[in-house]
Amino acid sequence: MRLRLRLFGLLASCWAGTAATAAAEPGGVSWSATAGLVSDYRFRGLSLSDGHAAPQASLTLSHGSGAYASLWASTLDGFGAVGGADLEIDASVGIRRPLADGTIDLGLLYYAYPGASGGDHEFFEPTLSFTRTAGPLTAKLAAAFAPAQDALAGNSNLYLAADLSAPLPRTPITLRTHLGRSTGHTPLTPTGDYLDWQLGADLTWRNLTLGLAYMDTDLTTAGAASAGATKDVVDGAIVLSLAVAF
Repeated sequence: MRLRLRLFGLLASCWAGTAATAAAEPGGVSWSATAGLVSDYRFRGLSLSDGHAAPQASLTLSHGSGAYASLWASTLDGFGAVGGADLEIDASVGIRRPLADGTIDLGLLYYAYPGASGGDHEFFEPTLSFTRTAGPLTAKLAAAFAPAQDALAGNSNLYLAADLSAPLPRTPITLRTHLGRSTGHTPLTPTGDYLDWQLGADLTWRNLTLGLAYMDTDLTTAGAASAGATKDVVDGAIVLSLAVAF
């Protein structure tokens, strides 16, 4: 655990230095960063921290054209499906542009698991999303397709998702919902065919956000065991989060 936190702290420090440099350069480049803690790191409904707390951080560089590049990291808890790695680092590039009173986002994600053993666990995934706000309601439709790769046992995966959010009038609270469908193969499940969903709320004060959400899937404990995971990976859970934005 101490090693994971030292690695995470070093990575966050490097990002902070990079962000300060990028923010000082001209040319329409801006940066944003977050740091926080979640009571359980859930990826598409599945726990990658085995039901334990995980610190997380992100850094995003954005250009006035809509292009962006970002890094995101979280500690793991030695989950066997990703080679017992203690850290996940996601790198992404993409572009956001206005479209039909909304915003379209085309990106490419790369998932890395430093220190993983027992094969190739890193993979990439093109993504596409469309977000539109109508009155108080914000809706987002997203698709992510991971083509056949070694980390997916030579198979592919398609993930489709829909998100809705809306603020409670005269409060700093935003309600949110999520529904996702994974089809194909993932590093986390034998088949990858499952639904995940969540219902939550965020309370924001200045640059702090406190979140509370219930997350679950339609996978069974037996399915988790066949993937080398405990029941905490697929059982529904209430997840708390606290994040600060810079």
